[in-house]
Amino acid sequence: MAETLLFPGTVEWSGENPGISLKEDPSGPFTTLASFFRVVLSPHGRGHALVLLLSPHAAEAPADAPNVCLTDNEPLARWLVADYVSHFGAWRGLPGLAGLQYRKLDSVRTSGDAITTYSETVRAGEMNVALTWSGLGRPFCFALPPENSATGKHHMPSLFVGCETASVTVNGRIRAGAPIPRDIAGQRISTAMLAFSETWIRV
Repeated sequence: MAETLLFPGTVEWSGENPGISLKEDPSGPFTTLASFFRVVLSPHGRGHALVLLLSPHAAEAPADAPNVCLTDNEPLARWLVADYVSHFGAWRGLPGLAGLQYRKLDSVRTSGDAITTYSETVRAGEMNVALTWSGLGRPFCFALPPENSATGKHHMPSLFVGCETASVTVNGRIRAGAPIPRDIAGQRISTAMLAFSETWIRV
């Protein structure tokens, strides 16, 4: 019988965290970043949050390309941004996070089979955002040790699904750019992936 694997530490949150990071020039900076959270357990309760940087390198973003967090649980969202998103590789040190605007989320709709395509559509007032992943790869499950996690302080068992293409559509307009290739846990994916069954355990 296989040995039971029990992660030491405190479970801080569990849920889903698919993301899309786009570049217009593969060798240049990221120009659109989106990190979507569906949290089922945390010290701040349950909730959704879409952290969206349309002007990642601007502390004061223009009105037509804002840096926003759309959420139905603002205390949860602020905690996720401060303790997690700000440590994610593509997001770390970006001026856009400092000027993030928090807006009330009105609805979230999920579609797709998560085998070929998947989508999260979020509405907040007059702002509608659709995140779409397509050309999905083979799901794989792994657990990063704390020293290799984004925060350096957590075990992170997760199920990931890579994808070939992804888009961020804001009020009917598709953002320019594409994800770029990346490796994680020995798997070749991209900077757009589905992250399901994700749990962060502080050691």
